[in-house]
Order: sequence, then C-alpha cells, then structure tokens
Amino acid sequence: MKKLITLLFFALVFEGFAQEARLKTPWTDQVSRENPHPEYPRPQLVRSQWQSLNGTWKYAIEDRGESLPADFDGDILVPFPVESYLSGVQKTVGSEKVLWYEKVFQWDGNKKNERVLLHFGGVDWEAEVWVNGQKAGIHRGGFDDFSFDITGLLVEGPEQKINVRVWDPSDDGPQPRGKQVKEPRGIWYTPVTGIWQTVWLEKVPMQYIQKVNPNTLWEEKSLVFDVEAQNSSSNLMVKITLSDGEEPIASVTSNLGERIQIPISNPKAWSPDEPFLYDVTVQLMDGKKVLDEVTSYTAYRDIRMAEDQDGFQRLMLNGEALFQFGPLDQGWWPDGLYTAPNDAALIFDIEKTKEMGFNMIRKHAKVEPARWYYHADRLGILVWQDMPSGDLGNRWEVRPGIIRENVVKERTEESKAIFREEWKEIMDQFKFFPSIVVWVPFNEAWGQFDTREIVEMTREIDPTRLINSASGGNFVMDGFSVVGDILDLHNYPDPVMPDPALFGKGKAMVLGEYGGLGLPLEGHTWQDTDNWGYQRFTTETELKERYAALLKTVLKYKGMGLSAAIYTQTTDVEIETNGLITYDRKVVKMPMDFLRNLHLLLYREE
Repeated sequence: MKKLITLLFFALVFEGFAQEARLKTPWTDQVSRENPHPEYPRPQLVRSQWQSLNGTWKYAIEDRGESLPADFDGDILVPFPVESYLSGVQKTVGSEKVLWYEKVFQWDGNKKNERVLLHFGGVDWEAEVWVNGQKAGIHRGGFDDFSFDITGLLVEGPEQKINVRVWDPSDDGPQPRGKQVKEPRGIWYTPVTGIWQTVWLEKVPMQYIQKVNPNTLWEEKSLVFDVEAQNSSSNLMVKITLSDGEEPIASVTSNLGERIQIPISNPKAWSPDEPFLYDVTVQLMDGKKVLDEVTSYTAYRDIRMAEDQDGFQRLMLNGEALFQFGPLDQGWWPDGLYTAPNDAALIFDIEKTKEMGFNMIRKHAKVEPARWYYHADRLGILVWQDMPSGDLGNRWEVRPGIIRENVVKERTEESKAIFREEWKEIMDQFKFFPSIVVWVPFNEAWGQFDTREIVEMTREIDPTRLINSASGGNFVMDGFSVVGDILDLHNYPDPVMPDPALFGKGKAMVLGEYGGLGLPLEGHTWQDTDNWGYQRFTTETELKERYAALLKTVLKYKGMGLSAAIYTQTTDVEIETNGLITYDRKVVKMPMDFLRNLHLLLYREE
C-alpha cells in the first residue's frame, strides 16, 4: 500500500510530463513543481526579504522576430532548460526560433524607500525581459547572473506579470556555450536554452550593499574587504563584523569605498582538510543609522607558486606545497542537463569527489550556480574555473618535444567583445569564492585568441589567483616564457608531462587532462549501445588495473616536477562513459577505498 501511495504521489508531482526520461537520477522524482530549488540562491550576500519565482511558467516556441504570443504552448518548470526532461517540455529551440516565457505572480506591494530587484541566476543566451508589459532590460550571456530594478514597473494590486524572450544560437553563434551543440556527439552534448538557474525577487532599501569582495593578506595575518553599494552617497560608512561561529572576533568601521583591513590574531586557515569559514556581517550606515545589512562569509587562505629545492615551481596553499589532483567536472545531468535536480544533487558530486581522495575539481567549460561554489567552500575542495568556450575552429600542431604551434582562429570583433564581456562578468561575480584558486580562460585552443591580452585582463581583474592561460592549448610566448603561470598539457589516456627545458622556467607544470577510461554499465547509460570513452573496458577489475597504472605514472612525474593533474572525469556525460560515476549518479565504478588509498600517495611528502 505504501509503495502504491508513493507511485501515485510521483505521478501527481510530474503530471504533465508527457515525455520519457532517458535516464533518471536518485533526485529526479523528488523535484517539486511548486517550488523547485527553494534555497536562497546567493549565499555570499544574504538578505531575509526575498521571493523565489521558480515553479510553473507558461512557454511558447516562436519564429524570431515575432512579438509576444497571444497563446502559449503549455507549461514549463523553471529553472530547468527547455530541452531537459525536468522542464516538462524536452523540445529543441534552435537559432531560428525564440523561447517565450510568462509568469503571473503575487507581490505584496512596496513600502516607501524600498526597491525591488528581479534576479536571474542564469539564462542562455540572450534574454529580454518585460514586467507588466514594460521593458525591464536585455542581457546577453549564458553563465553570468543579472538583475533589473523593477520598482517602477510594478502595478497596484498584488498580481504582477513577467515575460522573457530568449534567443540562443547554440553552435550557430559566436557566444560562449561550452559543450553544447545542436547535433550532440562524442564529447559534445545537448543544447541548453533559456532559464537554467533560479529566478527571484529581492527587496532592498534605496541605498543598498551590492557586492562584498573579501581577500587574504597572508603575510599580514589579515582579511581585507572591498564593499560596493548602489545609490550611495559620499558620507556613508561600512561596518564589518567578523565572527567565529557565534563569537564576534573583530569589528571595523570605515568610509564606503575604502578597503577595510581586519587583522586576526591566530587566524584559522581554510584548506581541503580543514575548510574553516568565518561568518561576516556587513552594514551600510549613515551615521549611527543602519541603512542595509547583509550576512556573508569568508576564508583565510593563500594561493601562489614557489620554487622547490630542485628548482621546480610548486603550487602552494597557505605557504605549503600541495599537489593538486582532481577530476574534470562538467556538471551535466541526464534529467536537468545544465541544472541539477536539487541542492542535494549539487552536494553529492562534491562530497563523492572528496570521498574518493581528490582535493581539487576542474570545473570544465561551464560555470555553476553560486550555491555550488558555496558548497565547495563549505566542504573544502579547490576549484580550477574554466571560461566556457565558444566560436570554435582553432587547431594546433605538435612539434617534437611536445610543444604547441600558435595556430589560432581569427574571431570577429563582435565575437571577441562577447567573450571579454562575459569573462569579466564571470570573474567579477565568482572571485568571491575562496575555493576557486585558478582561472582558465581557454581550453585546448577552442576559440583561443589574443591570449596575452586575455591573461593581462584576467590578472587585472583578479591578481590574487593563478592563471592557466590555455589548458592543453596553444602556448603563447612572451619573450622566453609562456603567458600565464602554468604550463599545461593534455594527453589521453596515458599521462604526459611538459618538458621543463622547453619554456617551462618559472611556470608550474601541469597535466591538465588525462585518463578517460570508459566503462559503460548496462542500465546506467544515456543510450543502450555505441557509448564511448578514450579507452573502453568491460569489467571493474580491468578498469582498476589500468587506473592504478596511470596513477603510478602521475606519481613518477610528480617527482620530476609535476605540480597538478586532472583525470577525465567525474561522471559519465551523455554518450561519454569515462566517468568515475555513472551519469545517473547511481554507481561509483571503482571502490571508494581503492581510489582514496591510491590518491593519498600523491600528497605524501617526498
């Protein structure tokens, strides 16, 4: 009887899902149609007055150039992209069509001296927004969040209406898109169109805190904060209170716009082994009057390079050399594509990665919602953050000694401008998160251009992190040195290592991708046959033997100066079956103890 009631419940929850799920995760049938992803979406800057707009919206797929449709095609579950099973639609849009949304919602009205912000966590790619028939604005960029002040667009009475028009050319356009293609194959996956992160409303005062950026001054045993405010005036002050749990340990007040430095006696350093986070309260003040207050957090941690006794550059965390080892993590889901079914699913991937004995994740060709990075901060995992690629077409040539010729694609000025703008926004929004320790502007020469300029831009926006200019891509030269901090090679399946004699002086040597060992498991694959991996196996025993052999080679290279390595990959993705975990997250392909014990060998002191 209990099983029957459960089945009836899921049938009601997913009523209207006419399509069939190709593959479900353990969380697929837990998704609520009334309030999916109900968690506060911006954990780095928290206010109490907010309202989620996730849930059922109306949608229509129309020709480009058409105005707001009179009739809609049906319901769509936001924030899941229209191509996904969890959206309830599972349709392709394409570059010749646009996707329209409509949401009627209740709002309890505005009080005097308050503003209302409409936030979109992520919409791929071009989003034009109207509120109650009046245009709020337009945004282009699939991976950075955006918001509009809609105070003046709200009408009297509780009922309000939002319309969104989305155009996404996928691989027909020059925009950053990561692994999305209109014809999925191999390492290229299903397109993602439209809203794919939380949509929400927030009440703020007339003058409000817009951004808090913390950093560590390691030698000075201090934390520093840069605070930005909207609609501010020159007489405003900022007060920052730092706490260790319930106990306040420091409080400093300064003029708005000035960098605030807070010395800490006996600071607690953040690391993968001990991911300690300080709680932060930020107040915007006019004299003694508090205009706005947000809660946040920060970590005391330092990332840099330093030369070891053998003359090799090593990656240093908090003043100590640490070999960084982790999987290539693409963040795709069989039920939600770009969007995890729920917060527990986001946490699962990070927790399993840590349990396997990795200390790092390379977030590959995708940017995650802010909550993913919050969990990385909270759980303790280092992150290398890629810029999603776009406008592909580059090639590279290999010379003896494993060095890439600088053969790059000529991108249009429009294409370059789109890349620069979104990369700036991504870094500006995500440099808050202490788990991120390396920026990766380019991958394997995919759309690589003006590398020296992009590295300089990256350094200017965030001088506190290391830069891997082109992971496995073209090694652009600046005099006798590679641009950026890291010399990075990719090779499948066997590990290789950059030759330090070839322009490696002063650079950390990294194996940016290797492995790709495939083991398709029946009942857990995207399709029944023709699945793919860089090297295919049929049994767990075969996979374990080959994996251990590859790791032995990585360990040898560590002794020769290798500073980090990245194994492909965390999970299977569509027809790629080279994940450590199946695409549905139901099977870890090798025993956890086996993996952890192998990986711990990489962190031993020599």
